[in-house]
Amino acid sequence: MTPPITLLTDFGTADGYVGEVKGVLSTLAPHAPLVDISHDLYAQDVEGARLAVARYWRRFPPGTVHLVIVDPGVGTARAALAVASEGRYLVGPDNGVLSPSLFALDARVVRLAEPPAAAPTFHGRDVFAPVAAQLAMGGPLEALGEPHPEPVRRRTPPPVRHGDGTLEGEVLTFDRFGNAVTNLVPARPTPPGTTVVTMGQEIPLVRTYGDVPPGAPLALVGSSGLVEIAVRNGSAASRFGMARGQRVVLTARP
Repeated sequence: MTPPITLLTDFGTADGYVGEVKGVLSTLAPHAPLVDISHDLYAQDVEGARLAVARYWRRFPPGTVHLVIVDPGVGTARAALAVASEGRYLVGPDNGVLSPSLFALDARVVRLAEPPAAAPTFHGRDVFAPVAAQLAMGGPLEALGEPHPEPVRRRTPPPVRHGDGTLEGEVLTFDRFGNAVTNLVPARPTPPGTTVVTMGQEIPLVRTYGDVPPGAPLALVGSSGLVEIAVRNGSAASRFGMARGQRVVLTARP
């Protein structure tokens, strides 16, 4: 059985770009299931793509090919990569979007050659999609290019623990509900009375959304294990005017 090929892009669905990529994949790997992860990432949002990849790439079975096309440097000297890591493959630009797979001990990385006829503005269709199809069809990674020993690796910045026991971090990204995902990881078990302070607001850390009334702010540990700031039935991003990099402090009060 041909393994699936997943697609994560910032193309949106108003134009035919996703269709063109799928057309190449369906032609070259006709039996590979195509799985849309998302095409609604913010345009050129490399960090958002990296965080998304971290959530799902290991959730798929070995052999899966993950195609990641968020590529503000398309057509420049940035490398195009294919990666084999933990039994799965990832294909995309060398700008950090593939970072979650690059820290594995068995990760192998090759730099892809750019076909002469490739459009300099659409490597997703002309460079990445054909390679993803070859991998899905069982082609060896090493046949696709030369080893690339120093790919761009982006990491989530760790929070800072202060002497008074507080943990200082930042907002990493926002999900479609307007929840602010931070880099804070609370102690387990979390002491009663723990709060998150940001933008002059002290927000209680609770177990789930239903622990506060509608319209009330809250913080909780999301499914990624990171603390998120939310508003029940609302948007924390809109309510507080938050932005990436916003300072957040986790405080456990007696």
